[in-house]
Amino acid sequence: MISIIITTNKEPKSLPQAIQSFLDSNLLKADDEILIVGPDEETEKIAKEFQTRFPIIKYLKDKGKGKPAALNLAFKQAKGEILILSDGDVKIKKEDLEYLTVPFGDNKVGAVSGQPISLSSRNNLFGYWSHFLTFAAHQMRLKNKNFPCSGYLFAVLKKIIDQIPENMLAEDAVITQMVRNQGYQVVYAPQAKVYIKYPNNFKDWLRQKIRSTGGYIQEFRIWNLESGMKKMRNFWQEVRSGIKLFFTYPENLKEFFWTILLYLARIYLWLAIFWQIKIRKKTFAHIWQRIESTK
Repeated sequence: MISIIITTNKEPKSLPQAIQSFLDSNLLKADDEILIVGPDEETEKIAKEFQTRFPIIKYLKDKGKGKPAALNLAFKQAKGEILILSDGDVKIKKEDLEYLTVPFGDNKVGAVSGQPISLSSRNNLFGYWSHFLTFAAHQMRLKNKNFPCSGYLFAVLKKIIDQIPENMLAEDAVITQMVRNQGYQVVYAPQAKVYIKYPNNFKDWLRQKIRSTGGYIQEFRIWNLESGMKKMRNFWQEVRSGIKLFFTYPENLKEFFWTILLYLARIYLWLAIFWQIKIRKKTFAHIWQRIESTK
């Protein structure tokens, strides 16, 4: 049995499309379930409308304390042996979930990550940045066994995970590490593609990246460093891995200029992360801000 968990909050435009794309999957059977988790009235209304037509849909109302708390609620209610985690602002194709679950045929596998694909246009600055960074993440997952799962779409065995810390910014990194700490492998399934709209302005871009990239620093600091855990992301790793892409990914002079701006923005991002998380020690509530332009 499979439990799909979609966490969402005030996404009335994208949520119906996300739900329908999961319902169209070739994989789902009558005894599987899709749990829609959200604190707001819009989510409840949409979920219950789908529920009248599709019995596998279930709505869980959380208290609006963030995605980790919403996931913990879903973990308690989910009945499936495999949990598939995603968001209310994504799309998948009908064959993607099958690609995501096939690796569990190996009993050493505890989690499987999908591949994020940008829906944004490559013909503008922020759209180009999204394509560059998703491609870079794809290359990293192909080459580096220590990669984190993508929170946009990944699967995990329920027996491995029942609760996560609710003050964590990067719940995908936490779950990935919990899987490895229990001796299971994390597998990348690039055929399992998940389609996402990325930020279209610098304010939203910075908020999203502080929340996601900064979460890896937070996760590394909170976990016991004596466990042998290696940092999954840091500034110097980005520098080393990005040198080749800097020269090979841009297709023209305009994109090369945008790449230079991206690298400058990433330097600013790491300084902002250092200031907010390591110096000011801002809390989850202060850092986790809604990204409007992706909705």
